[in-house]
Parts: sequence; C-alpha cells; structure tokens
Amino acid sequence: MAEKIEKNIDFFSIDYAMNIFGNYDENIKIIEEAFKVKVVTRDTSIAISGEAENVSKAETIVIKLLDIAKQGEIITRQNVQYLIGLTNEKQIEKADEILTDYVCLTAKGKPIRNKTHGQKLYVDAMKKNDIVFGIGPAGTGKTFLAVAMAVTAFRNKEVDRIVLTRPAVEAGEKLGFLPGDLQNKVDPYLRPLYDGLYEIMGADLYMKYLERGMIEIAPLAYMRGRTLDNSFIILDEAQNTTPEQMKMFLTRIGFNSKAVITGDITQIDLPGDKRSGLKEVTQILKDIDGIEFCYLSQKDVVRHELVQKIIVAYEKISSKENMQDSR
Repeated sequence: MAEKIEKNIDFFSIDYAMNIFGNYDENIKIIEEAFKVKVVTRDTSIAISGEAENVSKAETIVIKLLDIAKQGEIITRQNVQYLIGLTNEKQIEKADEILTDYVCLTAKGKPIRNKTHGQKLYVDAMKKNDIVFGIGPAGTGKTFLAVAMAVTAFRNKEVDRIVLTRPAVEAGEKLGFLPGDLQNKVDPYLRPLYDGLYEIMGADLYMKYLERGMIEIAPLAYMRGRTLDNSFIILDEAQNTTPEQMKMFLTRIGFNSKAVITGDITQIDLPGDKRSGLKEVTQILKDIDGIEFCYLSQKDVVRHELVQKIIVAYEKISSKENMQDSR
C-alpha cells in the first residue's frame, strides 16, 4: 500500500490564498481531482494529504501558483491545468521560464507575460530573428504577442512604425455589401489587430500614431509595390494567402525591419483550387538562417479551457479523414 503523507504550505496572505483557490475553490478542486489528494485550508496555510508521490506533485503546483499570485496575476483554470500537464509530462521546470519576465506593459501598466513554454519560445524567436512564422491553432496568442513585440520595438525606438496587414478573405461569409467606404469594408477583417493595439497602447495613443502614419493597418493587397524600411510588420491570418501573395509580402521587407507572419493551417478559407502560401512557405524557407518557424499547439491555448478540447476534437476528425483519403 502506498505511503500516505501530509504537506503544509503557508501563503502568508489571505489574498494569495483566495487567488490560488479561485471562485468556489475551483482551482483546488482541479488539483484534488487530478492527483487524488485532499486539500484543507488552515487560516493562511493549506494541508495537502494523500499518497506521497501525488502530494509532492500537488505541492509543486501550489507553490508555482503562489509565485504567480505574488506577481499580481489573477490565477485561472488554464494556469492550473497547464501546470498539471507540465507535471504529468515531468517538465514542470518549464513553468519557471514563463514566470521570470514579461513582454511589455499595457497602457494601464499591466504586464503581458508568456503563459506557456511554447509562447516563450515564440517571443524569444521574435527577439532573435528578423522573420518569424508563428503557426498554431486559435487562442495560442500568435497575433497578440506579435503586436506586443511590435509595440515594444516601437517604444524602444528600434523601428519607426508598425505595419499590420492580413488578406481580405471571408471565413464563409460575404462582406462585400457592408455599408461605407473602403476602410469601413475592410475594418471587420482587421478588427483583431485593432483590439490588440487598443489594449496595449490605449485608444488615445493608438489614434495619435495612426493619424501620424506611424501605425498602418491595411489589407495585404495594399502592400504590393512598396518597400518597408524601419518597420515592424505583422501579417496575420497568413494561411489565407496564396503562394504569390506570400512571396509578394516577404519581398516587401526593407532595411532594419522585422516581420512576423501568423496563421493556422487548419483554418484555411481559400477556395478549393487555391494553395495556401503559408503551407508552401514552410517548406521553401525552412533552412534559411534568420528565419524561424514556431509551432504552437493546443497546449498553448490561453482562451476558455473548452477551446483546447474543441481543437483536439477537430484534429481527431481531420486525422481520420486523412487516413481514409490515403487508402
């Protein structure tokens, strides 16, 4: 019979304890269920009891959550489940990497941090390389972290402007009859880019730099014939570019510029007879120094926990269909 033990952890602050436990103790219940342990509160400390190995794992996770709480972060179910996953894979040391620094501060002074090991590798790649491809499913922070890095470079005067673009391809809907001028018609395509800049820069600064031409948001078709020097350029939804569009975009990059290309090759909205420029470029440029491909997965999803399960379910269906097609 496995040895039963009890470990005590002192939080020193009731605020830390409330943050770690979550609403209705939901975070602790996840830990209890994952490791078959019992967690009991004692003022500003908790006692974890159960089989020795499981108690040790639960203790490690609670200590990591305490580190997050001390940084002023609100602990979510996603934080807890991510740490449980790292523990089960015997990679809990990766949690320390995502707790040590932040990408940038928002207009309200809130730090934007990497929330997963995959996100940290992605941010590190953007620091080291002039061209980075961030490829992965929805909710992995591909676009938001790219915007955060662009704002950081702009604030540090490493670049003179931020250029954000994406192909104007509808996701199964037709937007051509929307009212207004051209800008009104393309705004729906570019909304995710606006949202990221609003949160990080604040609306006032965003509008100020937009009016001065230091921030530019435009459909991909507007990039043709230009050379973009001293710029941080982001191409979003790149899975919806054709090979010709991808080549056109990549050859716009000028001196002292960085480019980040983001996309999800499982969400291609191009007509059936069109090839995805993002899928093709992963083979064409994979061995070129200065260009890095970062692949994020469902483990890096930082949206609602159900998003991870949805992605996994679709991947299973896609795998079955591919197996049937190959027969």
